[in-house]
Amino acid sequence: MTKILIADDHAVVRQGVQYILRNEFKEVEFGEARNAEEVLDKVREQTWNLVILDIKMPGKSGLNILEQLKHEYPNLPVFVLSMYPEEQYAMRLLKSGASGYMNKENAPEELAMAVRKILSGRTYISPSLSEKLITEFGNDTERPLHETLSSREFQVMLMLASGKSLTEIAGEMHLNVKTISTYRTRILEKMKMDTNAQLTSYALRHHLIQIE
Repeated sequence: MTKILIADDHAVVRQGVQYILRNEFKEVEFGEARNAEEVLDKVREQTWNLVILDIKMPGKSGLNILEQLKHEYPNLPVFVLSMYPEEQYAMRLLKSGASGYMNKENAPEELAMAVRKILSGRTYISPSLSEKLITEFGNDTERPLHETLSSREFQVMLMLASGKSLTEIAGEMHLNVKTISTYRTRILEKMKMDTNAQLTSYALRHHLIQIE
């Protein structure tokens, strides 16, 4: 029996993913998680063949959850299914250990194929991302500025751009405020910026965040 955990804070998405996959996988058991805490609890409680994970999750970002899952369960495949364009997140997530990345708009047509590929032990990379990688291979000078950030710096940058204070970020990441302040200084230097407002403008322009 294949066991798949679907982690998304929207019930309609969790149900939609199950509907798509049930038509392709007859012997499958699904679990659901609505936030970071539920993801980690359910993975620790039982064994799963695959976790399908959204980037935007209550409690922790999908990137945080991915890194924690890969640290605790390095052999557990994690497939990221998100609303964000793949060119913004896919490579960073793959480098962090994800077995694949897909925009939710492509799910009806490609989800089952991607899941089947990952369950067989391979990595899923969409045709459009493959073409982009080939085009940009070896051309680091044209990389967006946020691609120069480490994974931890990228997480802090997104939180700063979303309007969170240093204290709020420190609490969410379980770090002290001085450490977050140091990250902020590095981020602004690498991004060639001076203020959080500039980070927000950049992040919105590159579709890295959404203002609700």
